[in-house]
Amino acid sequence: MKHIIGAASGKTRQALKPPVRTATPAVPPRPPVPERPDIREEPGKAPPQATLVTVDEDYAGQRLDNFLIRQLKGVPKTHVYRIIRSGEVRINKGRAHADTRVEAGDIVRLPPVRTSERADQKAQAMAEEVARHGASSTLGGYAPSREFPILFEDDFLLAIDKPAGVAVHGGSGVSFGVIEQLRMARPGAEFLELVHRLDRETSGILLIAKRRMALKVLQEQFRERETDKIYLALVSGIWPANLRVIDKALHKYLQPDGERRVKVVANEHPDGMRSVTLLKVKSVIAANSAAPATPFTLLEVTIKTGRTHQIRVHLAGEGHPIAGDDKYGDFELNKALQRSSAGAASLKRMFLHAWSLKFNHPKTRKAIHLQAGLPDELQQFLPARPPEPSRAPATEPDNS
Repeated sequence: MKHIIGAASGKTRQALKPPVRTATPAVPPRPPVPERPDIREEPGKAPPQATLVTVDEDYAGQRLDNFLIRQLKGVPKTHVYRIIRSGEVRINKGRAHADTRVEAGDIVRLPPVRTSERADQKAQAMAEEVARHGASSTLGGYAPSREFPILFEDDFLLAIDKPAGVAVHGGSGVSFGVIEQLRMARPGAEFLELVHRLDRETSGILLIAKRRMALKVLQEQFRERETDKIYLALVSGIWPANLRVIDKALHKYLQPDGERRVKVVANEHPDGMRSVTLLKVKSVIAANSAAPATPFTLLEVTIKTGRTHQIRVHLAGEGHPIAGDDKYGDFELNKALQRSSAGAASLKRMFLHAWSLKFNHPKTRKAIHLQAGLPDELQQFLPARPPEPSRAPATEPDNS
């Protein structure tokens, strides 16, 4: 076999063939980067600069995302979280996360964020709508502006006399409550938050903090039982004078229709919450002409635990429900009391009133004693005004 130098096999010849050049497709130009919707620079003006904000004591302990949402009003929450993730927001020159807690004295860097023109227009339209109809409520719609009778007010807190039939806040089928209405009535207030709660059907003293520091201090007083809070409750029947303490566990449950209820359970019940209520008889009231067979007892009630519907369930569990209670009361008696008769006033609401409250001022630490007199619809049901409140053991907040 002859070997010819320079010759190649078929496969080798194919490998030695020069590659076929093909035209490279043209790369389309990149589309222009859209302008960030949360930044808008005006022609002829220098670009906006980052700002430094010092955290004061009112916002100490607040999450960074919530702090920014308050500082960057009008900026969508999605943009707030984006600038946090990108590291544009700094705390004391260091990166931080959305759940980082700011402390008093921290220096927070805010990047040059502005709302878009469309967002500005939307905010302006919303402001005009709110001015006409009220503040946005929890479940949509608008909360009407409303002030309430003031028992005490300064730069740190506000104490009002809440009427019955008004929820303290929106939710659970209620579009708005006291706090939403107060915020609408006071558009210049930077901070208004509930210190504790009252049932919708309960009237009386309600504290609202006007500074974050005041909120923290007052809530700590309630938790540590450094407050004295006394309710007045009118129950059917003659209350046993020797029954001064109810120490029975309570359990929350839902009815088939989804309504929340509470019942007394054994203290060893796995889902029971220990609940303690202290009682003192104020006066025994003769039977009303609408219910001539039923006498009533006016009780001074103090709670040492803050359970939902605690007072109502404990009293009803002893066979002496609160007059007018539409959840745990004597429904036939309630119907009779709602009908007015000659010489007797009707009772169209639950007779439970947050009457007296003692606490220490969050700033000065001086003792404050507030009292809210019985509203007319309850006072007219009694033969005479109840006596002055006496000292009661410390209590903590509750949904009575």
